[in-house]
Amino acid sequence: MGRAIEAGLLRVHLHDLRDYSGDRRGSVDDLPYGGGPGMVMKPEPFFGATEEIRHHGEPDAVVLLSPQGRLFSHEEATRLSRLSHIVLLCGRYEGIDERVVEQVATEELSIGDYVLSGGEFPAAVVLDAVSRLVPGVVGDKRSVEQDSFVRGILDHPHYTRPVEVNAHRVPAPLLSGNHTEIRRWRKREAVKRTLERRPDLLQRASLDLDDEESLILQELMNGREYD
Repeated sequence: MGRAIEAGLLRVHLHDLRDYSGDRRGSVDDLPYGGGPGMVMKPEPFFGATEEIRHHGEPDAVVLLSPQGRLFSHEEATRLSRLSHIVLLCGRYEGIDERVVEQVATEELSIGDYVLSGGEFPAAVVLDAVSRLVPGVVGDKRSVEQDSFVRGILDHPHYTRPVEVNAHRVPAPLLSGNHTEIRRWRKREAVKRTLERRPDLLQRASLDLDDEESLILQELMNGREYD
């Protein structure tokens, strides 16, 4: 990502909400109306920060990272990678004043069904996942095209030197030099791994599988080895 920024492929700007608090202490949170534990982030810093950002161009999306948001996925990353200007809003504490959701954010995204102390880590996850889909950011575009989830199946296992480690050898097809055999082995292992670890993905991937992958899946589901 750093090299992509230096090359002018990405522009990333950080905005400290305390700079938009409007008071000398830089306060960004306050007690919740109605009582209860924790603190709530005030709306004014978000309003001020996004207003400043809009002076430099209207964003295509203002995304609030929130446990209530739509689940972030490869499809979401692909969609965002096609936009020119994205703002990521990071919450903290017990929550964010709902008026930020209503008046500032255009959408909400969640990176998973768990709670973190703040939105900075989810923002970093979204930034990294989206950036690597921007043309030129990853040196070899085949690395992106062959990633897990791109076609709905997990990636095949990878090996490098040495050939043997602790009596475990690199699978013979990868050492054969036979590109057809290597390709078939990788397809089989990718489908097998997905079937074993994330069978839910195959429900979405089934329409995108090629004939060879479909045959592999059928063989595996019938309990037969694929040659």
